[in-house]
Amino acid sequence: MAYKYRSRRSGRRLARKSSRNFIITLLLIALLLYATIQWILPQLIGGLGFINRIIKPSHKAAIQESSSLAPPVLNIPYEATNTAQITIRGYATPDTKVSLFMDDKLIHSTDSLEDGSFEIRNVQLSLGTNNIFGKTSDEKGESLPSKTIRVIYDNEKPPLEIYEPEDNKIIQAGDKKVKVSGKTEPEAQIFVSDSRIVTFSDGTFTTDYPLNDGDNMITIKAADSASNYTEIARKVIFVP
Repeated sequence: MAYKYRSRRSGRRLARKSSRNFIITLLLIALLLYATIQWILPQLIGGLGFINRIIKPSHKAAIQESSSLAPPVLNIPYEATNTAQITIRGYATPDTKVSLFMDDKLIHSTDSLEDGSFEIRNVQLSLGTNNIFGKTSDEKGESLPSKTIRVIYDNEKPPLEIYEPEDNKIIQAGDKKVKVSGKTEPEAQIFVSDSRIVTFSDGTFTTDYPLNDGDNMITIKAADSASNYTEIARKVIFVP
């Protein structure tokens, strides 16, 4: 009887031990899975990515390599114009594509020649200030932007008011000269019979104009930086 009791007790002890070992095994498996997900697997993926980058360079690296491509040099020999369409010339790396941008918008593309020169015609300007720059590109990527050039499109004639002399003014004897005065916009230049005179900061001007005997035709012209101009003529008669 005692033997059977000890056997049953040993069997229960063995069952409890087996159950405890099973739980410990499950915990060890769960811990191993957690470690695999948290540490081992990311390291393995990172290693594969590193090997892939060595074998096959990324697109970003290719773009960085192309940063050595020089941007184009744009030749626009004026800061303002009264023409809505202009031609832009310049130089770039030979046999590359030149893209022209205006206010960050692509507007034209062309290819540079063997000597690096290029020409883009009929570039449409907007009234006011136009910010123009270019980029050079090839199969590796594109260059940094070129220097931005500001071109002002202005088609309005400058105002011009003549204070004196009045038209058909008659001057008898005395000094053979007449006072010419008036006002225009402050940025404009004043020419009296093709001779430039000084204007004041408010746009006013005054000068003495020499006369010949008889009829004298005096032309007063106001011209702005875009080559718009307004011209007024005055006739002055000098009687000796």
